[in-house]
Amino acid sequence: MFNKLSLKIGLLFFIFILIIETLLYFVLYTNLANERIKEVMDNLLARGNTHSDVLEEHFDQPTLQHVAIMESESDFAVVITDASGFVIVHSDPIDEEMLTVIQHTDTNQIPIEGKVIEERWMERKYIATDSPITIKGEHEGHVFMFAKTENIKRIVDHLSDQFIISGLVTILLTIVTIFILSRLITKPIIEITKATEQLSKGKHKVELQTDRRDELGELANSITTLSNDLEHMKMERNEFLASISHELRTPLTYIKGYADILGREDITNEDRNEYIQIIREETEQLAVLVKKLFELAKMDQNMFIIDKKKIRFEKLIYSITERIRPAMEEKSIDFSVLCPKHIHATVDPERIQQVILNILDNAKKHTSNGERISLEVSESNQGIIIVILDEGEGIPDEDLPYIFERLYRVEKSRSRLSGGTGLGLAIAKEIVESHNGSIEVNSKLGVGTTVVITLPRGESIE
Repeated sequence: MFNKLSLKIGLLFFIFILIIETLLYFVLYTNLANERIKEVMDNLLARGNTHSDVLEEHFDQPTLQHVAIMESESDFAVVITDASGFVIVHSDPIDEEMLTVIQHTDTNQIPIEGKVIEERWMERKYIATDSPITIKGEHEGHVFMFAKTENIKRIVDHLSDQFIISGLVTILLTIVTIFILSRLITKPIIEITKATEQLSKGKHKVELQTDRRDELGELANSITTLSNDLEHMKMERNEFLASISHELRTPLTYIKGYADILGREDITNEDRNEYIQIIREETEQLAVLVKKLFELAKMDQNMFIIDKKKIRFEKLIYSITERIRPAMEEKSIDFSVLCPKHIHATVDPERIQQVILNILDNAKKHTSNGERISLEVSESNQGIIIVILDEGEGIPDEDLPYIFERLYRVEKSRSRLSGGTGLGLAIAKEIVESHNGSIEVNSKLGVGTTVVITLPRGESIE
C-alpha cells in the first residue's frame, strides 16, 4: 500500500500544505488575537478618558458618585483617586491586585491622553488603564479603569475554537483535494506502467491517451511509438524468418535431391557431372546467403567494422570497373565511367566497393543487351556524389519504398534465375549510413533506375 505512487505524492503534498497552512493559521491567529486584545484595551482606555473629560469639567462629589454608580452596573470597575493617589470613590470592591496596580503606578509618568498600565492578561486577573484628571493645568487626580481578563480569555478561546474548526475543515478539504489531484496526476502514470508491463510480456499493441500537452503526454507518445515500432518489428521478424526459411529450404532441397540421385547406380557420368555442378552452384548460393546474413547480424549488434582510409576515389572506381566490365561486355552493355582525378575521400574502400558493385550488379541483371549503364562521381558542398544510372526495366512505384528492406525482391518469381537474395541493398544502405552518408533510388518502370549515393568527403590528402 505504501509503495503506491499516488499515496506517496498525496502524502508529500499533504505534509507541505499542512506546514504552510499551519504557518498561515498561526500568523493569522496571532494577529487577530492581538487585534482583539488591543481593541479591548483601547476601549477600556477610551472609557477612562471619557470619565476623565467629564470630571475635568465637574470635579465634584455628585459627578464622582455618578461615574462610580454607572460603572458598577457594567463589566468594568473604576477607581478614582486624587493627585496623591488617595482613593476618592470606586464602583466595585478594591481587591489586592487592583490596589497593587494603583500603588505601583508612577502617576507623574502618565501622559495627558492616558495609558494602559497593566496589559499582562494571561498572568493577571485584571488589565488596567490610567487617565489623568487635569483642571486648568493642575494635576487633580486619576481615573483607573479595570477589566477582568476573563473576558479577554473568553474572546481568545472563542477565536481559538473558530480557528480549530476552520483548520479541521481546511485539513479535510485539503485531504480530499490532494487525493483527487494525486489520482489525476498518477492515473496516466499507472496507465503507462500497465502499458510497459504489457510490452514486457510481449503484448506490443498498447493504447495510451496521447492528447496531453505535458511531459506525461510526451512519454505516452513515446511509448505508443515504441509499441507500434515493436509491433512492426515483430511482423518484420516473422516475415524475415519465413523468408529465410524459404531461402534456405530451396538450395537445401536442391542439394539433398541431387545428392540422393547421385547415390543411384544407374546414372551416367554425364548426368552425374551435371548434378554435381548443380549442387556446387546451390552450395555457392547458400554460402553467399549465409555470408550476407552474417554481415547483417554484425550490423545489428554494432560489430560491423568500418576501417576508413584516405584514398583517391579514381583508383577505387578503376578497381570496381575492371572487375565488372567483363560482365557488362558479355551482355553488350554500353558501360561508361566518369570520375575526376582530384577527388579524395576518407572511407572504407572495401565496403564502398561492395556497395557500388552490388548496385552495378543489380543494374546489369535488369538491363537488356545493348542498353546503357553509367557511373559518375562528382563533388559538391554536401560531399562526394556517386550516380549510377541504367536504362533497364525500372522498379514499380509500389515496390520502390521497400527495396531497402531485408529479403525484399521486386521480381519474386525470378529470384532463383537472377540469383538475388534480397539482402544486397539492405547491406548497402547500412554501409552507406555507417559512413554518415545517404542513398536514394529514383526509378520509372520501363525507363530505368538512378541510384544516388552521397558520402561525406572526410579528411583531405595533402
